[in-house]
Amino acid sequence: MNSLGLHKPPAETRVVVAMSGGVDSSVTAAMLHDQGYDVVGITLQLYDYGSFAGKKGACCAGQDIYDAKNVADKCGFPHYVLNYENMFKESVIDDFADSYLRGETPIPCVRCNQRVKFQDLLKTARELNADVMATGHYVKRLQDENGRGQLVRGLDQNKDQSYFLFATTQEQLDFLRFPLGDMTKTETRALAERYGLVTADKPDSQDICFVPDGDYAKVIQKLRPGAIEGGDIVHIDGRRLGRHEGIIHYTIGQRKGLGLGGGETLGTPLFVVGLKPETNEVVVGPREALARNFVVLKDFNWLGDAPLNGQDLEIKVKMRSAQSPIAAIIRLNEAGIPEVTLDQPYYGVSPGQACVAYDGDRVLGGGWIDSTENTAFASYEKKLENISVSAIR
Repeated sequence: MNSLGLHKPPAETRVVVAMSGGVDSSVTAAMLHDQGYDVVGITLQLYDYGSFAGKKGACCAGQDIYDAKNVADKCGFPHYVLNYENMFKESVIDDFADSYLRGETPIPCVRCNQRVKFQDLLKTARELNADVMATGHYVKRLQDENGRGQLVRGLDQNKDQSYFLFATTQEQLDFLRFPLGDMTKTETRALAERYGLVTADKPDSQDICFVPDGDYAKVIQKLRPGAIEGGDIVHIDGRRLGRHEGIIHYTIGQRKGLGLGGGETLGTPLFVVGLKPETNEVVVGPREALARNFVVLKDFNWLGDAPLNGQDLEIKVKMRSAQSPIAAIIRLNEAGIPEVTLDQPYYGVSPGQACVAYDGDRVLGGGWIDSTENTAFASYEKKLENISVSAIR
């Protein structure tokens, strides 16, 4: 068995490597080529964001394509560029804009993996007669006794990207490989230096690729002109505190930039605790109003065995990529919808984000946060006249 878990020599194993032009995917391709595999590099030209973000450049294009091609040429394996601009805009960017207009906080990187990279790119890899497709994600793939792939957190916990891959299907996981899963970022860069790759010192991308300056509101305004309207900023006790220029400028848990004279009322710091697109209201309140211990999920993707309806399954969950897993219980209600009860309240849970379930380091699956409740702070809720904090999304 070779290092990719296949019963054939590396030279007879074709591996399509998804190359973004960054150091991680570059090292993945160079390392597999060095090990004797039949490597084919593919870079997706996703979107020229200069047309609406007011910036020069592109996502997975321009310099990124040049860098990926440079790596392929230096190592001596073929490299192809596929134009996926229309697919990326429809599947990722439009969804990103519409999600914010619904009062959600989206994760476009998950959508990109789910709808573009691990769907259409995998199809292309199969058309090229690839045995597997490899990426530069910091995550591990193990095989069970039946040869089925299991998704496991990467060795480097600071770089682990399993949270972003929860939507990977079992069929996709069986075809995917993650050669960097047992490596640290320091080791990856050392290999890039050893191979003499142009990407060795290339910095990691920090922002959403199609929002180069971090101003996502500007992007949404250009994508959905006329769809953004101002409204009221209201306290959870019903008081109207001010006006806003669009709910897209706010996220759950936000404290700064509320436009309320420092964000405090009667000496109490205020946070965004809810967004109501149906009334165009931004709801604010004290930090304790952010606490949530019950989460309802939608579009859950199981990579492990799902519990029976009504059966409690002890797990750990992450609701932010950088969050350490926290203890919880997941169960399917009578309608088969996953519900998660946290062992302790979590602050700043937002619809549109993901909740990923773990059994140790193994990813059991994950889904999108649809709604949240607070059952642990009933005594606090009773202090609010005719207001139910748990009803605020």
